[in-house]
Amino acid sequence: MTITELPYGSWPTPITSELVVTASARLSELRVDGSDIVWSEGRPADAGRVQLVRRAADGTTTDLLPAGMNARTAVHEYGGAAWWVRDRVLWFSEWSDQRLYRLAPGADPVALTPEPAMPRGDRFADGDLAPDGSYLVCVRERHTGASATEVRNEIVRLAADAPSEPEVLVTGPDFVAAPRISPDGRSLAWLQWNHPSMPWDDTLLMIRDIETGEETVVAGGRGESVAEPRWQPDGSLWFISDRTDWWNIYRWVPDVDIRPVVRIDAEIGVPGWAFGSARFVVLPDGRVVFARQRAGFDGLAVGELDGSITDLDLPFSAIGAVRATGTDTVAVVAGSPAAETGVFLVDIGTCDVGELRPPRDVGVDLSTISVPEAVSFPSVDAAGERRTAHALFYPPTNEGYRAPDGELPPLLVVIHGGPTSAAVPALNLSVQYWTSRGFAVVDVNYGGSTGYGRAYREQLLGEWGVIDVADCMAAAEWLAAHGRVDRNRLCIRGGSAGGYTTLAALARADTPFAAGASHYGVADLAALAADTHKFESRYLDRLVGPYPAARELYEERSPIHHVDRFERPLIVLQGDEDEIVPPRQSELIVDALRARRLPVAYLLFEGEQHGFRRAENIRRALDAELSFYAQVLGFELPAEEGIEPVTVENL
Repeated sequence: MTITELPYGSWPTPITSELVVTASARLSELRVDGSDIVWSEGRPADAGRVQLVRRAADGTTTDLLPAGMNARTAVHEYGGAAWWVRDRVLWFSEWSDQRLYRLAPGADPVALTPEPAMPRGDRFADGDLAPDGSYLVCVRERHTGASATEVRNEIVRLAADAPSEPEVLVTGPDFVAAPRISPDGRSLAWLQWNHPSMPWDDTLLMIRDIETGEETVVAGGRGESVAEPRWQPDGSLWFISDRTDWWNIYRWVPDVDIRPVVRIDAEIGVPGWAFGSARFVVLPDGRVVFARQRAGFDGLAVGELDGSITDLDLPFSAIGAVRATGTDTVAVVAGSPAAETGVFLVDIGTCDVGELRPPRDVGVDLSTISVPEAVSFPSVDAAGERRTAHALFYPPTNEGYRAPDGELPPLLVVIHGGPTSAAVPALNLSVQYWTSRGFAVVDVNYGGSTGYGRAYREQLLGEWGVIDVADCMAAAEWLAAHGRVDRNRLCIRGGSAGGYTTLAALARADTPFAAGASHYGVADLAALAADTHKFESRYLDRLVGPYPAARELYEERSPIHHVDRFERPLIVLQGDEDEIVPPRQSELIVDALRARRLPVAYLLFEGEQHGFRRAENIRRALDAELSFYAQVLGFELPAEEGIEPVTVENL
């Protein structure tokens, strides 16, 4: 084939912003209902609505929700576990009013919870149905005032088949999660934690005798994060804990003890930003199938009855959910470096994989797909001591184009949100959008990221705005020193917490970056501490320090107080309904740069919350950012794509 020579960044590509959103779906949660499998699909082309899809044993699929309904909860603002199913009956939280609904086959949805009494209303998530099907338990987030922090988080019980007033079972802790009823219906297990902890810091696994009210602390406490409690038919309770640095699997037997089931130097658990994680499942014979992350990549493994671990030879690099479908099969939501997320059936004996909901065919030759490489590189801590950080590196890749001899590619340093989170190595066309145009991308798992054990995760405690910035700068400089990217065209981009790191990195006199993009990023830490929702209202106590006692440190770490240090062009993208990082955060930094007559572009998207869900807005955000880099770095956009230029003020 003919290879065309063009500068990096200007390569035409089939991976346009339209392709990024066309027919794409965010596949996440998964349930098994008899011989059927049900999963959730977030659909950008339908205003980001979450539809639930049932696949019958004969392979037919059916959308379950009526037109316009949206199975999404706002508990903790991040949601998750907004629905559950048994015997073809569905219970779900409807986004528009946050009420719980019951949907039986052939019937219309019926609201089970009262109309909200307050403007923010009651919100429901993470439910479980009693063994006899008579009632359900779930988390209720009750907003008691106008402020987003005037909230009570409780576990409630309500009738499963008719409207009723929820009965409070657990109240008092700042947060609760994962209420699970034992197989005999006598006990309730749940997780709880209090400010200033987050669920990956310190949680308690509790059990209550439903009849007597007697409570038992099973596991957890200071320095231990517990997740995903699962009752088994024999009355034992399995769960994930990081008591030995890694999130591994344990089994509790009443009146006996806790014993490890899977102990490996790899991460099975994930941070509890959203409800409903499902990283392991126990098979009928007692074996456990689990997802585990090692060196930035997920894999699937089996904990055998003799205690040994069998890694399965599968193509997946990111696994979102694992559910048992038989004695030797599991269903998974998973993706790979060459394919977006799909729903698959895995035979754990043969490693045969069947597609239940195949990834979409993006219509792009694999030679245009950049495959991530796990890299580790030297960085420093706050005291200047050497340490090692990690990232996924994507080289520029496009089979039809090459750059002129001697030219090195521009680099995009990508910062995941959280900051307690991690880069995801499955095919993401939002990354390939850049690499297929001639950009190199490095997705940084800076100190504080998950996937490398608790000790690595805790490197960010007290050091947000220091360790993350140091690692992003170190990644860029390490790649430049090894001749893989152009030292003069290093750029940085991130959303939410990643937007903060972007701004903090640019607000330094020694920044190596030529430009940056902040997607709904934090500019003023004090404003974030004072104006955010309950779930994160004390998050910064550990990442920075208690506010207002640590006011001076907040000011030192906040980019808004250091606009005099900004010398690089910046584009800011923001949703106007974002309650996690309100628009005022973005506007503060934009106004400051305008006042200093520095190059800046600002786009405010109507109807978007924290993270863009509408297809047209995702497209515009990508293309505007590309236009911004083209103007700043000095390359031409492919004329055939008709990309609308973004206005860069003061350029």
